[in-house]
Amino acid sequence: MRLKSFYADTMKEAMQLVKETLGEDAVIIGTREEKGGGVRLTAAIEQQLDVYDDLPEPMNLEEDEGDAEDWLHEDGNDEEDVIVEHLTDVLLRHGVPEDVMDHIISCATVVGAGDPKTAMIAALEHIFGYRPLPLKAYKKPIMLIGPPGAGKTLATAKLAARNVMNGLKVVVITTDTVRAGGVEQLESFTKILKAPLLEAETREELKVALLEAENYNVDQILIDTAGMNPFDPDDMKRTAKMLAIGNIEPVLVMPAGGDAAESGEVARIFATLGAKWMLPSRLDIARRLGGLLEAAHQGGLSFADASHSPKVADGLLPITPERLTNLLMQSVKR
Repeated sequence: MRLKSFYADTMKEAMQLVKETLGEDAVIIGTREEKGGGVRLTAAIEQQLDVYDDLPEPMNLEEDEGDAEDWLHEDGNDEEDVIVEHLTDVLLRHGVPEDVMDHIISCATVVGAGDPKTAMIAALEHIFGYRPLPLKAYKKPIMLIGPPGAGKTLATAKLAARNVMNGLKVVVITTDTVRAGGVEQLESFTKILKAPLLEAETREELKVALLEAENYNVDQILIDTAGMNPFDPDDMKRTAKMLAIGNIEPVLVMPAGGDAAESGEVARIFATLGAKWMLPSRLDIARRLGGLLEAAHQGGLSFADASHSPKVADGLLPITPERLTNLLMQSVKR
């Protein structure tokens, strides 16, 4: 990949320079307004081109200084270029969409960190929200929602186990009563934890189960749900009606490794139900995390804890800018 920085008085002029120099396939990875006026635009292209082949001879700046700003200038900050190129390679490898990648690169450039990892951490901290799920008594019942196969039941079991290990009293409610083995899977965990498990297939049954759960005088109520098709209006209506029963906190369980555009659309739809948290799952088998970044971006969701193992005993990982950076740079310890 070749990176070049372009300077011009306006963004339109800078874009024209990119087009003329690198061609139509160039990708814009960063823009910045210069203190002295004008803009700087950083672009990348996969082909190893010699961008100087078609340029005229350099101008004699002493003879005609007035036209100097119209020409392409080499960015003198080699260290910054190295960081930008490194981060670009990482984000491209993870399939991060262009708009999110541009935002990350721009923030990393502004930070002015001396190495790619520090720059990435600072950018991710600025762009995304991070809010671990509560480790104390919480008034709102927490409902885990998401598409089929996202890992909601496993995440529910992990949350219940973590809370019990922290001395909290927990009641688990499952609305996933149709899927074969769904109730039995959750029951095997709650029995070990000595946590009550209630079933509620319909909205009315959930209302009764919530009232029953309150009688246990517990610190947290966790609700596992069946897989929901975000593109099926009936599925979404049923979920919305369940959430409307009371002051329920929806948490989106989003599987990692999905197509970025689709993950973003899914997150945006679930966000309309009131989801503000996103619990990434299947991090142990995902190698491309662009979908998670796009989901957080499109849905306006904060990263919560993440499921990184199929074992309940392995628990959940709180997502932080540093941990997310490690995951993206493939150096996280699992």
